[in-house]
Amino acid sequence: MNEYIINSKPFRVSRVLYIIEAALEYFISILVQGSFLATLTTSLEISDSVTGVISSFISLGCIFQLLSVFLKRPRLKSIVVPLSVLNQLLFMCLYIIPLSGLEKQFKAALFIIVLFVAYLILNSVHPLKISWLMSLVDNNKRGVFTSRKERVSLISGMIVTYSAGAVIDYYKAQGNVEKAFLVCGVAVFVITVLHTLTMVFSVESIDKQTLDTGKKNPIGEMIYTLKDKNVLKVAGLYALWNIADYSAIPFFGTYQIKELGFSMKFVSFIAIIYAIIRATVCTFWGKYADKKTFAHMLRACFCMATLSFLVCVFMVPSNGTVLYIVFYSIYAISCGGVSNALINLVFDIAKTETRSSALAVTNAVAGTVGFLTTLAVSPLVEYIQNNGNRFLGMNIYAQQVVSMISFIFGVISIVYLTFVVIPIKKEKTIADPVK
Repeated sequence: MNEYIINSKPFRVSRVLYIIEAALEYFISILVQGSFLATLTTSLEISDSVTGVISSFISLGCIFQLLSVFLKRPRLKSIVVPLSVLNQLLFMCLYIIPLSGLEKQFKAALFIIVLFVAYLILNSVHPLKISWLMSLVDNNKRGVFTSRKERVSLISGMIVTYSAGAVIDYYKAQGNVEKAFLVCGVAVFVITVLHTLTMVFSVESIDKQTLDTGKKNPIGEMIYTLKDKNVLKVAGLYALWNIADYSAIPFFGTYQIKELGFSMKFVSFIAIIYAIIRATVCTFWGKYADKKTFAHMLRACFCMATLSFLVCVFMVPSNGTVLYIVFYSIYAISCGGVSNALINLVFDIAKTETRSSALAVTNAVAGTVGFLTTLAVSPLVEYIQNNGNRFLGMNIYAQQVVSMISFIFGVISIVYLTFVVIPIKKEKTIADPVK
């Protein structure tokens, strides 16, 4: 795409809308993950171990990104917008289900089904949406643009996080948590309407290559993508990192509320610290990636995240308030670059016409591994908790044990990135100096 088109007014306006779209989508994700999801599952009397597995639906849902190959159209906007609306309305239903007059067991089952379907749809269209909206951005400025987009999401997300936490705490104190769920459900609906408008008014880049790609045989395109050894090696990196991330993170939501005894306001306060730090460092990471490579930036981020997992190994109720802030602060520094680096790493390595397919493959592999990791770790968490927080003769909390697992696989991920992925990036740069 030539510079005139990329700098035209419709494209400039659409990039602004993309930043707003990402922020609104982030607001909804805040309300259906972490401690907010744990509050919903606790009200439905769903156990910690099952909540951990439910949290990992976020990861398992990535396997459905493979469906994006079959959903691909010459004009991506026509399929992305309606499915995004459906996905977010299902997220709204998560706050409505606890208010229904159904039996508790049926409500819990319905809650899990709706969450599963919501993530199925979300992940099916995600690669297509990213491919569409990122095509509006200059390739040489992706690092700076994605950092700016993330910074806006994080700063505005602080308001949503604190407000939602305060609402839940207020109505909890009154013994009327159902009212809080109603308020959050209405909020998700309003955000969905605004989010839809940002996509409707965004332009779509349509050129001959895009039209030809939309006409390709989906199976053939997937086979072609799977033959790319570089894409598969990046998928391996995704998988290793998700083992590290999903061994511990899905179990921290209930750990904050129960063992550590945090109020929702304090959880929101920690989330604000996290957002401030992440927003502060994401610009640095973006510039670093544009100057160096996304692979080198990712290695630095992995080092920070792995250190944060080590901090959690020593976190118990007596020091939980301090160490959780330390953990989340270091983790925030890493996350300021990790998510954008993983996506852009695929964009760097994959060919333009297979970017969405490559993103789908890598996320599907990582998502499956992440879900299976949480599924495998969940019985260990339940065993330790049922054994009076004792493991191998030691008084220890389950979250400390899974944090050690995360630390070990964090180290493995760093080694793999250094000796497998970074050399690929060097070869790619020599062969194709243009990002």
